[in-house]
Amino acid sequence: MIRFENVTKRYAGGRDGLSEVSLQINAGELVFLTGHSGAGKSTLLKLIALIERPTRGQVLIGDRNIGRLADREIPQHRRGIGMVFQDHKLLPDRSIIDNVSLPLIIGGVGRREIQRRARAALDQVGLLGRDQNRPDSLSAGEQQRVGIARAVVSRPPLLIADEPTGNLDPQLSLEIMQLFRRLNEVGVTTVIATHDLGLLDSLGGRHVNLSAGRLAA
Repeated sequence: MIRFENVTKRYAGGRDGLSEVSLQINAGELVFLTGHSGAGKSTLLKLIALIERPTRGQVLIGDRNIGRLADREIPQHRRGIGMVFQDHKLLPDRSIIDNVSLPLIIGGVGRREIQRRARAALDQVGLLGRDQNRPDSLSAGEQQRVGIARAVVSRPPLLIADEPTGNLDPQLSLEIMQLFRRLNEVGVTTVIATHDLGLLDSLGGRHVNLSAGRLAA
């Protein structure tokens, strides 16, 4: 599904975020990206989402070289990817269900279908009863669950997450990771950047270790 072919990403000043990385992620896989801070985990995810473009090499999803997509094609590309961030990026002045509905509104889905799918996504993460609350009334773990519901409400085939448990305590971190595991079990290709190595043994999946922008293992 996703292939990196000799990919280098060089930032201003000459620093390489990734260097000559070749990697394949198959449809339906659960993959954990591990490595120290600055190892290249976030850069790899940004290349998948076309937040960044490779300096050299190719990033392919299916048979399409996404690095060659025109800027106007990027929104359509991102509609096939659910993205979860460490800091949630929720809109504080909107209800939880409005936050979750946002990708569907942007996609032009009808109002009745938006409500049905947003409620189903919140039910999936155990927050259906809190749908009219504002984000600031929720705990950090609950806010992260809202972020996950928003990421999956469009039913994307691919889910990426950048340090989704970075601000959570160990028990909440395990709950969030188990939620990702359940989503993967229903067929969502899932790629998670994490430094939380203690959680991974119980979750299965494949571990891809990065060091200084290169594949270490």
